[in-house]
Amino acid sequence: MTIEWVCKHHTDLGKEQLYAILQLRTEVFVVEQKCAYQEVDGQDLEGDTCHLMAWDDDQLVAYLRLLDPVSQGGDVVIGRVVIAPQARGKGLGHELMEHALKQAQKHWPQTPIYLSAQAHLQGYYGRYGFNVVGEQYLEDDIPHIGMRRS
Repeated sequence: MTIEWVCKHHTDLGKEQLYAILQLRTEVFVVEQKCAYQEVDGQDLEGDTCHLMAWDDDQLVAYLRLLDPVSQGGDVVIGRVVIAPQARGKGLGHELMEHALKQAQKHWPQTPIYLSAQAHLQGYYGRYGFNVVGEQYLEDDIPHIGMRRS
């Protein structure tokens, strides 16, 4: 696998890139995780949202989005973290988080980062300096917990 990492402001996304993003997120979050919800939530093309993508040739294999702190009440918000089923188990998740933290620092230096983690991934995000904030809650019948990195 030869991965090309790309981070783009939403205004720079090509329609094929946006389509691949929405297709992968729907494949995993709606179909695989069996959660019927409005995956396309209106935030992908808002404010200074940036999209971090990992491409293996023409296949999107990992993705997350960074929502800007102005629109999110002061924190950069990492969301829609996803690894394509065929690319799992190869360490891409760790590379994705490392790239995400670099991009957040580049675009919004010294700004806290927030994410809503599936509860079983607390330890994973903890390795990147995220600490639990608030109580565990259910989102689409999946236990989640808020986490922040200062």
